[in-house]
Amino acid sequence: MNTIYNGIINDGTNYTVRKLALNDLDNILQLQRIVAETLTNKETLQTLSEQEYQYILNGKGLLLGAFIEEKLIAFRALMVPPIDEEHLGLAIGLEKELDKIIYQEISMVNPKYRGNRLQQQLGQLIMETLNKSSVSFKYVCCTVAPSNIPSLKDKFNQGMTVGALIEIYSGKLRYVFVKKITDSEKPQWNKTKKVPTDQIEEQQKLLQDGWHGYKLEQNNNQYFVLYGKL
Repeated sequence: MNTIYNGIINDGTNYTVRKLALNDLDNILQLQRIVAETLTNKETLQTLSEQEYQYILNGKGLLLGAFIEEKLIAFRALMVPPIDEEHLGLAIGLEKELDKIIYQEISMVNPKYRGNRLQQQLGQLIMETLNKSSVSFKYVCCTVAPSNIPSLKDKFNQGMTVGALIEIYSGKLRYVFVKKITDSEKPQWNKTKKVPTDQIEEQQKLLQDGWHGYKLEQNNNQYFVLYGKL
C-alpha cells in the first residue's frame, strides 16, 4: 500500500505511515491488547471491538498506522458514527448537523515507542488525509476521560474545545470535544475561568451556561481546564 509519510523516531529508526485495511485487523487488535494491558487505570481507555474496527475499515472511517519495517507500532482512527440517541452532536447542540460530524476515535501507541510524538503526528496526518478526501465533514468530535491527561493535551493541542462533560459508555464520565474542521483561526476568549479537572459539577455548570474548555494547565501536580466565552 502507498506510504503517506516517512518519519524518524528519537533513536534514529525510520518509520512509515500508511492507511490500514482489513488485512491489518489482527495487528490492530494485537496492539490494542498490548496498550490496554499496560494501563494502570483501565477506565481511561474505551477500546473498540473487532466489529467496530471492521465497520471503520469497510468504508465508515479511516485508520492510519505507523510501521517500523512490518511491525505496527501506532495507529489512529476516524469513524463516521451512526446517527442514534448516543450521537455526540446531541450533547453539544449540533442536532441539525449530525451527518456533518466525524469522530476522532481511538489512538494507540505501543508503550515501547511512547515519547516519539507518534500520536500527534498521526493526528495531523489523519486530518490532512480526511481533508483531501471526497467526503465532506464540518465537525470532528471525540470523548476523553478527565483523568486521561495525555489525551487531553493531544485534543487541546489540536485546537479542539470541550463542549460537554457527560456520562457515556455505560456510565463512564467523559469530556466531549469538538472542532469545526474548516476553522483556521484561533477563537478569542473574552472571559476565562480555571477549574480543576476533578471539579466535575462546576465544569458541567459552566458548560451548560455556554462556556467552553479551551486549554489545559498544570500547577504542581494538579491539572486545570481553562474555560472561556467567545
